[in-house]
Amino acid sequence: MTTLPKAIRSTGWKTDFLIGFPDGLFVLFFCTQAMQRMNLSVQTFYTIHLSIWLGGALLVMIAVYLANRGDKQDESLLTPRERHKLQQLDISTGMITQIESEMAKDARLWEDILVQQQVATSTFRLAQALRSAIVSGIFFLFGGILALGPFLANENFNAASRTSMLVAFLALTCFSFLKAKMTTQRTWVVIFRYFLMAAGVLAGSWLVAKLF
Repeated sequence: MTTLPKAIRSTGWKTDFLIGFPDGLFVLFFCTQAMQRMNLSVQTFYTIHLSIWLGGALLVMIAVYLANRGDKQDESLLTPRERHKLQQLDISTGMITQIESEMAKDARLWEDILVQQQVATSTFRLAQALRSAIVSGIFFLFGGILALGPFLANENFNAASRTSMLVAFLALTCFSFLKAKMTTQRTWVVIFRYFLMAAGVLAGSWLVAKLF
């Protein structure tokens, strides 16, 4: 059985929160703001967005699990397939050995950087990876429902859109405060960054609605 090497993996619910919540909020915020301007029936609108909400959570769970699982390949070595491809390109054995030496050097440098920055690495644990995936999916659903909820509660999509924008910006403000505290960043910088992203999402949704 192949043992997965130590790697940077989720350190708990805080990491899962920082990944899942904003993804859910931004994805559903973009989709609702774009599609509420389109000529869709209420039922079609709900069906599409519930599918995006649930499907997005599933994709996040899969991505987080794979990220926690890491790569079986030793990045400091060439795989037999990579070595064969290099040989087919008429690259000399000496050059291939040098390439592998440089890869090993880069891997050692990366390990030194992790030690210097005091970044924790851990071995793969199936239960931890599954738990992290599920928690990230739950946070995605939570963030998404904040943007989608006003539309589910009010079939007047113009009014629901305004409510959704208000809720989204309030949620981003609270999230920014929490993220700044968790990551020891300046609060105003985090808030500005996420407000800028939200403005970009709004502009993008308006452009998509105009095009389609």
